[in-house]
Amino acid sequence: MNTADGLGSSDGGLFAGTAWHYARYRPGYPPVFLDDLVQCLRLDGTGRLLDLGCGTGQLTLPLATHVGEAVGIDPEPDMLSEAIGRARERDVTNVSWIQGNSADLPGKLGHFRLATMGRSFHWMDRKQVLAALDEMVDDDGTLVIANDSCLVRPTTPWQRAIEEVQHHFLPPHQRGPAPAADTHHTHEQLLKNSAFRQVDRRVYEFPRPWTIEQAIGYLYSTSLPLHRLLGERRTAFEEAVTTSLLGIDPTGHFTEPVALDVLIARRS
Repeated sequence: MNTADGLGSSDGGLFAGTAWHYARYRPGYPPVFLDDLVQCLRLDGTGRLLDLGCGTGQLTLPLATHVGEAVGIDPEPDMLSEAIGRARERDVTNVSWIQGNSADLPGKLGHFRLATMGRSFHWMDRKQVLAALDEMVDDDGTLVIANDSCLVRPTTPWQRAIEEVQHHFLPPHQRGPAPAADTHHTHEQLLKNSAFRQVDRRVYEFPRPWTIEQAIGYLYSTSLPLHRLLGERRTAFEEAVTTSLLGIDPTGHFTEPVALDVLIARRS
């Protein structure tokens, strides 16, 4: 397993130390996407859901109420602790949280009607995962891969301002890990060469609001261990981001244009 695999280590990996910020500042998924998924897949409160790279449950929890049982897998124990807390707050009781590694699939998890990967597939050995899911997903089951645009991939002046501040504080060799190997093929191309070759692609475009606090919190939730790398410079970094953003909009409120790219894949 490539060491850049977001599910490649059960003792702390890319997102070690980010769980607190991840749970509070990672945006969830828009209701229109979740509603479409429930309707399209006819999720009726039965069947089993597998969410790989579940993080703190941003995708697991809203879908769990539409299946009989859900299983969320993530390599980071702190992520799962946050997920358990969020599930308790929402009174969601049908989810099992497993500290796991994508290299261990298929394992002994059984079969699933639906397997999802939200903002995580690019960190995995994708061919290996698709082969494993071929053994785990029901013959009439479905695979869903969802990825949205990222705050730190700047498309607006305020996002570019954040990028400039971050580059000022961190040298190039500290800019973060690369995704797993085989970046020459898109998710869709790999799906069409797998058992799940019938692919329906949907794109949801919407504005996402941000405050300065939320933007800084999000930066501390990424695979770049910014909180640790900054060390004693963290306060100076936050002040620089705040000053730069207020110079663009004194209200401290900003909008990110988001494109959520969703692949719904089935066997032919």
